Amino acid sequence: MNFQIQNSNINDIDEIFRLYKIATDFQKTRFTVHWPEFDRTLIETEIAENRQWKIVADDKIACVWATTFDDPQIWEEKNDEPAVYIHRIATNPDFRGQNIVRQIVEWVKIYAEGNQKQFVRMDTVGDNPGLINYYTKCGFDFLGLLKLKNTKGLPAHYDNATVSLFQMTIKSK
Repeated sequence: MNFQIQNSNINDIDEIFRLYKIATDFQKTRFTVHWPEFDRTLIETEIAENRQWKIVADDKIACVWATTFDDPQIWEEKNDEPAVYIHRIATNPDFRGQNIVRQIVEWVKIYAEGNQKQFVRMDTVGDNPGLINYYTKCGFDFLGLLKLKNTKGLPAHYDNATVSLFQMTIKSK
């Protein structure tokens, strides 16, 4: 199957929200903390700023995620280091088991280097051993748990949350 990574566009927004709903429904079956309903304006802004991404296969969206170069409320003093931050990976159930996250990892290494970033970082809410194991198998280092201090303006699932932090080093500076 031929997978292509592209920026999402405004025509994708309904599918992005469908994939978020599927992911949230799944989270509700496994975890006490799950994604809230995200603000449409947030996704529209990410699309306009070319920070919302998709993998397309057979004219279907297989996966979506967002990137940013700034994440101070979660990464605190480490935010000053040159990094790409990945958020909200949501995979179409029709494409589960096809190593989508590994494809994102291969892409983001090139993307980070092209943007002069030394690290790729992600977080997940809570202490989830299965997800920690999965992301470390995908090449991330698990940095540990962090109790968030200032969550004002972050999506609701970060309120009073402890997050698992992940990092991948791209190159030495």
